[in-house]
Amino acid sequence: MSGDGAIGPITTLRIVAAVVERADGRHLLVRKRGTQSFMQVGGKIEPGEAPLAALLREFEEEVGVRLEPADIEILGRFGAPAANEPDHIVDAHAYRVRLRPGTEIAVQAELEELVWIDPADPVASYPLAPLSRDLLVAAGH
Repeated sequence: MSGDGAIGPITTLRIVAAVVERADGRHLLVRKRGTQSFMQVGGKIEPGEAPLAALLREFEEEVGVRLEPADIEILGRFGAPAANEPDHIVDAHAYRVRLRPGTEIAVQAELEELVWIDPADPVASYPLAPLSRDLLVAAGH
C-alpha cells in the first residue's frame, strides 16, 4: 500500500437539471436504465449549446414534453459528485419547471422509471443522486 492518498483525475460534466413540480406539489424524479439513483430530468450540455437550450432538448427527449419559457425559472448553478460515473463531478445549471395541469409525462430515451415524490419526504424508498438532494433543498424543500 503506497499511502500517498493519490486519486485519479476528476472529470467535470456540464449538465442541466430540471426540478419538476406538478400542480399538487409533488416532484418528478427519474432513473436511467441500468442505474440505481433517482435524479431530476436533464443531461449533458452539448459543446456550444446554451444551458437553457440543453434543458429544452433533454426535457423533450426524456419525458416527451415541450416546455414553454414561462414554465421555467432559474434556480442557479450547483456542483456535486456524479451519481453514475465514478471520478466525475457535475457542474449543473438547475431550473425549476412547473408543469401545467394535465401535462402527461412518460419515460422515453434512456429512462427506465419515473416517480412523483413528496419533496418533504424525498428519501422514502428511492436512492437519490447527490445533486438531487441539493436541488430539492434549493427549491425550498
